[in-house]
Amino acid sequence: MSKLRLISGLYALALLGAAALNYIPGLTDEQGRAFGIFALDIYDDGLHLASALWAATAAFLSAKAARAFLFYFGLLYFGDGLLGLITGSGFLDLGIINYGVLDLPFGFKILANLPHLFLGGVALISSYVFAGEAR
Repeated sequence: MSKLRLISGLYALALLGAAALNYIPGLTDEQGRAFGIFALDIYDDGLHLASALWAATAAFLSAKAARAFLFYFGLLYFGDGLLGLITGSGFLDLGIINYGVLDLPFGFKILANLPHLFLGGVALISSYVFAGEAR
């Protein structure tokens, strides 16, 4: 199995885990925030499940499909994280439409958007570092 396919498979598992956060007792606080930082709603759960299905399908199909997933997923998630840093709301979960620009402390914005910045950044880098496997 290529590294691209393996990484895509790991993304599928990570994204399934993200979708499950609201449903694991003890991981959310009284306000419904996961780890006391960010609240995940039905839009987030749908986004994470759809992304997990995309990642799993790409991993199953080929290294070329896995590279495409990692590249486009990376662009979307990293861009979402950047927008979240700037506005307090992302676009993938429709937050910028549903909530608009939020006046949140910058430290909070970093913590809340770090997962998308990290996952998106690693995906983008992986799509380039292992690009030779997709030929």
